[in-house]
Amino acid sequence: MDQEGMEVVGEVTAVGPGLTGRKVGDIVAYAGDRMGSYAEEQILPADKVVPVPPSVDPIIAASIMLKGMTAQYLVRRCFKVEPGHTVLVHAAAGGTGSLLCQWANALGATVIGTVSTKEKAAQAKEDGCHHVIIYTEEDFVSGVNEMTSGKGVEVVYDSVGKNTFEGSLACLKPRGYMVSFGQSSGTPDPVPLSALAPKSLFLTRPSMMQYTLTRDELLETAGEVFANVASGVLRVRVNHKYPLSEASQAHAELENRRTTGSIVLIP
Repeated sequence: MDQEGMEVVGEVTAVGPGLTGRKVGDIVAYAGDRMGSYAEEQILPADKVVPVPPSVDPIIAASIMLKGMTAQYLVRRCFKVEPGHTVLVHAAAGGTGSLLCQWANALGATVIGTVSTKEKAAQAKEDGCHHVIIYTEEDFVSGVNEMTSGKGVEVVYDSVGKNTFEGSLACLKPRGYMVSFGQSSGTPDPVPLSALAPKSLFLTRPSMMQYTLTRDELLETAGEVFANVASGVLRVRVNHKYPLSEASQAHAELENRRTTGSIVLIP
């Protein structure tokens, strides 16, 4: 389990009376709702879990559920990335950023990523970034302008928020999409509608819950993630595994920035 109890994989040990489509022994997963996954057993609503195919290791599934489903709706539905597009991904070496770069590259886009260090730049390159900007050393707006010959990008995937928001808007080409899906640096300042007018920009603040409203949407989203893991399009770094009894230590390591990649707690 990962993301502070928001994603989990486990084996079905019992099903409610009259329930079809799930049986004891199935490997299932869920992501997004805080339903108390720091536990050895849970009672879950059947319509919230998805089957994990045998082709995907349960530990990998646990580490990719939330980030992978987030990446799916961002590149496949919120803005549909296609061959020939140029995309900008902030925090390109982060959990979701890494998957966005891999997936956008596989879809045929040119991927520009921003990171804070040379080590993270090397990882972003591994994950499919064609160009990497170390934003602590150079202005990312100037970098994007140079890399696109002044044309800008079709879409910016921005999970940083306050520190990058205005620059992200400046990087977009006319009719470009500003996808603000997080705010690790704080909530962006209010933006007047008139700021979007000069380039007829689109601005959206999506969340995964609104892209998995129906059972079909949930299954399709998770299904695409698992298919891309099985085929090797998506790779996730599970660099730390802890027994569930050591969850507090895992949190301490996380808070002290001593971890990289995903952390999985194993009951």
